[in-house]
Amino acid sequence: MSSGGPFACLLPRFRVKSPPVRPLTYATRRSALALAQCRAFCERVRRAHPGLELVEKQVVTSGDRIQDRPLSEVGGKGLFVKEIEEALLDRSADFAVHSIKDVPAKLPPGLALRCIPVREDPRDVLVAPRHGTLAALPMGARVGTSSLRRSVSLKAARPDLEIVPLRGNVDTRLRKVDAGEADAIVLARAGLVRLGLEGRATEILSPEVSLPAVGQGALGIEAREGEDDVAAVLTALHDAETATCVSAERAVLAALDGDCKTPIAAYALRDQGSFWLRASIAAPDGTRLRASELRVPWPSSEDEAARIGAELGARLLATP
Repeated sequence: MSSGGPFACLLPRFRVKSPPVRPLTYATRRSALALAQCRAFCERVRRAHPGLELVEKQVVTSGDRIQDRPLSEVGGKGLFVKEIEEALLDRSADFAVHSIKDVPAKLPPGLALRCIPVREDPRDVLVAPRHGTLAALPMGARVGTSSLRRSVSLKAARPDLEIVPLRGNVDTRLRKVDAGEADAIVLARAGLVRLGLEGRATEILSPEVSLPAVGQGALGIEAREGEDDVAAVLTALHDAETATCVSAERAVLAALDGDCKTPIAAYALRDQGSFWLRASIAAPDGTRLRASELRVPWPSSEDEAARIGAELGARLLATP
């Protein structure tokens, strides 16, 4: 583990060696998925630190309130963390549990990612109750997603498809496809697994078809800087391999300086001992799709992983 870099604060030299006596409040969104993944993480915290009291604070974010427009039109995924970060900054919460793909590359001053737990399956899945697979969808089939990244991937694989905007939580989107509002929808498999709904997926889309979003399947645990007692609790659940991969992916995002209207994908994994990082970017309208990858020895630190991600991002920027 590096002593610097994007997750430098994950393993400080703690002055506090035991969990705090005071209860800790964690902030989370109110959606079923957010609550499921947050509570599962906090249960692991309790097992690691018996006797520690955790209090839940549910926050309704701007991204949850605005459901009638695509995220790209109202400010992007950062809308799912803004109010939660405000709870950290006003000290009404001690840490927050995010889907890290919702966390912008740059954090507000005074906040840091203290823990990246073990990642769930990062792949996308198709839910197509009547047709099953992407290949089996009829010509001109309607596929629901509000993700620009997924739209670009789907159109690259099946230019004939009609992509229809689809917002809402997982249950809402599943109900819409069951009601026939779309022939299929695309979701993150991690979310279905965490909700116990993985059986609803009719096809797992390979990264070659749909390269995952930056950090997809991983959680990011955010807290205030300088509070070593809180950090000591959280880092007990830190997973170095996941953090290395996420560090590289987030460095790609930072290098590309993409906004909510830019379809960006990045996915890193350990492949037979080596580090395999793939990334892609397209114009907001889906044109000029560019993809690149790097296969290098496994990074010795998260700093090195971030440098690899920045290098791949720069390569994509230089691609005509």
